[in-house]
Amino acid sequence: MKDFPVIFENDEILVVNKPCGTAVQGGKGIAHPLDDELSARLGYRIHLVHRLDKETSGLLIVAKNPAAASKWTSLIGTKEVKKEYMCVCCGEVICNGKPSRKGKLVSKVEAHGRIQNAELFFEVVKSTEIKVPESDVSIKLNLVHITLGTGRMHQIRIQMAKSGAPLAADDQHGNFKMNKLLRKAGIKKLQLACVRLTLPVDGKQLLLQADLPEHFYKFSD
Repeated sequence: MKDFPVIFENDEILVVNKPCGTAVQGGKGIAHPLDDELSARLGYRIHLVHRLDKETSGLLIVAKNPAAASKWTSLIGTKEVKKEYMCVCCGEVICNGKPSRKGKLVSKVEAHGRIQNAELFFEVVKSTEIKVPESDVSIKLNLVHITLGTGRMHQIRIQMAKSGAPLAADDQHGNFKMNKLLRKAGIKKLQLACVRLTLPVDGKQLLLQADLPEHFYKFSD
């Protein structure tokens, strides 16, 4: 049974740290999803409040009962819940027509079968250039902090790719040829994690944090 570290728990919810490669919800052809595994470990059925992509790691809210699930599913779409991510992207982010280290990306993405507006705020935290082994190729990598303005399916991956800075090891929305080179440099898993959640709990804003996962590229200080 997989381990899902519990970061926070009260009478309504659990916040767990989901590892990369684990599907949140079961379905045809999906083995060991989080909803089944965590329910078996706890001895009662948990209810999903929101989702993370299978290859995205980090903080995830699950509810202990249907009433709590309804409450927190409503809250997750409001400004009362703040989700913050870290990602490693390839190249410079083009914002408002120029390379930028901080700004807001606004575009349209297809989610749930329809085109929706999407908004995120980004800030480059660290930068480096890596040499691909057995080649003359160098790749610029940026460690980027992201706060969501909207919550659309695959939003970060799509918007960063559209900005010219696809996420490292994203074979669905990123740069496949670049990812082949990155694998030679040891970057094989999607470089995206939800590392901070701010939640309204007991009349206060509670900040929860998780470390960057082990598979993230290690930037020097």
